[in-house]
Amino acid sequence: MQPAEHHHQTRALLIVLLCTLFNAASQIFIKLGTTALGQNPSMMQTAAGIFTVPMLFAGYALLGLSTVLFVLALRKGDLSLLYPVFTLTYVWVAILSVEILHETMNHVKIAGLAIIMAGVAVLGRASRQ
Repeated sequence: MQPAEHHHQTRALLIVLLCTLFNAASQIFIKLGTTALGQNPSMMQTAAGIFTVPMLFAGYALLGLSTVLFVLALRKGDLSLLYPVFTLTYVWVAILSVEILHETMNHVKIAGLAIIMAGVAVLGRASRQ
């Protein structure tokens, strides 16, 4: 790989890592925002809530920003490397869910997260060969 290509790949990878954080944060905002919708909101109430409930709006705004950044990363990076890295969003969501939403983490979930991280590491290493 040429130095310029390596620089573009590294930059794309960093952008996707940022996307994973934005995506995870968006999911937490969306989850927190759902409480403002009431017990059984209709489809229309839910759709309107995206614009009227600040947490939902923030969540979907971050999701949009993440999507735009991912498109920019794809312009210079290899999809076969970047998309697996995107799955790290699951890891961040799990961590944030425990810390912010006080959800529980068990050994099976931890093993699943470890498998995801190991898979990303293996694919990342394979793409450099």
